[in-house]
Amino acid sequence: MALISLRRNFCHLSDFWIPGVVAALKAPPRANHIHKVVRDHLYLWFDSLQPELLQVRFHHAYCKSFHSENGHDLHPVGEPSFSPVHEEDPVEQSLQNQNEQVFHRRLNNFTSAQEVLGFLSTLETLPDTLAVGALQRICEVEKRAGSQEILGDSAFQALCSRFEQEPSHLSNAVLMTALQSLIVLRVDPQSSLVLNLVAECQNRMKRGSLEVHHLFVLGESLVQLQGPGRETLELIIYRLQGEKLEAFTPEDIVTIYRILQACPEKVEQHQKFLNTINSFSPSVVSYLSPKSVSQMLTALVVLDQTQALPLVLKLGKYVVRHIPRFTHEELRKVLEAFVYLGHTDRFLVRALEQHVSALCLTLDPEVACTVTDYCSRKQILSKPILNTVAEIFICQSEKLSPSQIADLIEPFGKLNYLPPNAPVLFRKLESVLFARFNSFPPKTLLRLLHSCALVEHHPVNFMSKLFSPFFLQRLQGEESYLDPLSLAQLTQLFLTSVLECPFYKGPKLLSKYRVKSFFTPCCSLETPVDFHLYKSVVIGLMDLLGSRLCFASKVLTPCCYTIASAHL
Repeated sequence: MALISLRRNFCHLSDFWIPGVVAALKAPPRANHIHKVVRDHLYLWFDSLQPELLQVRFHHAYCKSFHSENGHDLHPVGEPSFSPVHEEDPVEQSLQNQNEQVFHRRLNNFTSAQEVLGFLSTLETLPDTLAVGALQRICEVEKRAGSQEILGDSAFQALCSRFEQEPSHLSNAVLMTALQSLIVLRVDPQSSLVLNLVAECQNRMKRGSLEVHHLFVLGESLVQLQGPGRETLELIIYRLQGEKLEAFTPEDIVTIYRILQACPEKVEQHQKFLNTINSFSPSVVSYLSPKSVSQMLTALVVLDQTQALPLVLKLGKYVVRHIPRFTHEELRKVLEAFVYLGHTDRFLVRALEQHVSALCLTLDPEVACTVTDYCSRKQILSKPILNTVAEIFICQSEKLSPSQIADLIEPFGKLNYLPPNAPVLFRKLESVLFARFNSFPPKTLLRLLHSCALVEHHPVNFMSKLFSPFFLQRLQGEESYLDPLSLAQLTQLFLTSVLECPFYKGPKLLSKYRVKSFFTPCCSLETPVDFHLYKSVVIGLMDLLGSRLCFASKVLTPCCYTIASAHL
């Protein structure tokens, strides 16, 4: 009874002085210090109100004509009643806006989904705009906590059911926000809740009732769902082609790339549109976040836009600035994209060196593998990076997977570099191989041991296992023959045993597994000779011998060495 009385008195009193409070809060700032102090105290008072009183304020703002649970009017008996205020009434609208602000400030103070749901349970009425605001806050706190336990909560399911039952009654903004939040919470894409919201979005899209900014939200949501909506994505692309790119935000441009990325089979059909975006995008690169830069580069790879050189160069310039702020996954995707797109420069390498050296032992092994792979494939000998990688392997070898071990060690052989702690590095590698030899995939093991031989750390203790019929059968697998690269690596390891390790008395590699030349159409294991020097030698031999047919190049001799040019 005391609470009902308090609510009635508060509601009645609010009719007289809450509009004045709102007016004070929304008034423009003045130089008067007292006015500022009053405004600050009023904000603090609104935030400190108990949920029961906040609930009454919702009744006052949204539903003066609503009745309490016992059927009586909210005004005390005998008190004069006030005529309903129309929605266009500026005072009422101001109060409604103020109540929404108070509601969202209260939500922002909660740090768990249970707190948000507990707060909602104290409210008798909850408009859709505030309900979706609560859903969005739950999404934020759950994403930060990395938990999905809330999905099974009955109160959360009840909150979601209001969006599922009648999605056609929701405004566009509420519909899009609800769909976005549910996707971030990783609600089952095949659930009736998500399917109903997606279907409603698709219907509105086909009717043309969605604004352009809604199209970006819908497109991004469908991309994240990775399932239904391919037809809708096509419609979004066609709709956006008729808009001016200058009117879009930088993040909108990234979303266009991601939408196109979700339809890679339509690249040729939309290449003209892609060319337009590629030409425009350099102007917005400076405004992109590290995450957006990573997403744009990934999309360029999927869409095979290797010809977009100005855009790639501009992205490379800003990647250098963002390297310390990339997440491990983002940095990995950036470097993989640069390998595919063929981009490198000294500023990028220097930034990677500083980043890797600063993190050192705290560097994620996957990122270390990606960085070394980038250096290896682009033929970049970076001593600071390789020295750090050696330290990572020595300290964390027990935690690394076989593929990670191979990815970290192989660049030393390919770039022909030995770190200062090479003896410790290879002793550690040998102990790991003795302990985990059978856990390595055959091709991974062959790559790893071959790279050791290239830097004169010959794997003598493992050659007998490599040349055994059992290992060769595992290496071949279900194929009818071994691939040329594996055969070339096996042959070089065999030649190593002959030339560098005469004391090796174990099994030899069978002749059928030996290649006649290391220069195959797909790859070459020989160190490339200087092109200009090679060309000069070839021209000189042609002048001396009279014809190119009189000599051969890159000949593997019986004594196991390759000769650049030999007289026939």
